[in-house]
Amino acid sequence: MLRLLVLLLVLLNAGYYAWSQGMLRSYGWAPAEQSEPQRLTQQIRPEAIRILPADEGRRAEQVALTPPKPPECLQAGLFDEAQTETVRKALETSLPGGAWSLELMVEPARWIVYMGKFPNAAAQEKKKVELEKMKLRLQPLDNPELQLGLSLGRFETQAQAQTELNALQRRGVRTARVVQERPEIRQSQLRIPAADEALRPKLEEIKPALGDKTLRSCR
Repeated sequence: MLRLLVLLLVLLNAGYYAWSQGMLRSYGWAPAEQSEPQRLTQQIRPEAIRILPADEGRRAEQVALTPPKPPECLQAGLFDEAQTETVRKALETSLPGGAWSLELMVEPARWIVYMGKFPNAAAQEKKKVELEKMKLRLQPLDNPELQLGLSLGRFETQAQAQTELNALQRRGVRTARVVQERPEIRQSQLRIPAADEALRPKLEEIKPALGDKTLRSCR
């Protein structure tokens, strides 16, 4: 009886082993396969996976844990009309359309009440003394072409300068006249309102077009 029981256990173990290893699959007896082949098809470039050395892994972890810099407003300029077109082409090539703007800045013309040109510095100084005795305040001249002359006032419009000239003539000033010291200046300023981590690397591409102008924080 005991021998029969032992023989039965041996046969049962042998049968279980054959079943669990799939040896009886051709007879329709085999365990269900536990596999997920769909996961293999979902892998993206598994050959690109690599194990990082310890020091490189620590650096990568530090970069991942470092919070990104907040977006920063940057500006550059001013640019004249020719420079503006060069900058515009570089911006259209390198940056997204809504990431930048070129803001037109107009500096109005300047008109002055002017006396001169005098034949020499001595004549200029003599007239300057006369005007100071009349308690008239002189303004510096920014236009080199008007040197050896005197400015009796700066104005944004020709009409304002003419009004001042009329008043000076009533005080005895006879040889002054209204002239334009500087024409209207039209320039553009580049403004990038939100330069974030994604945009900053692209800013290197536009720097050659900026010439001697540099990007700086918006004021």
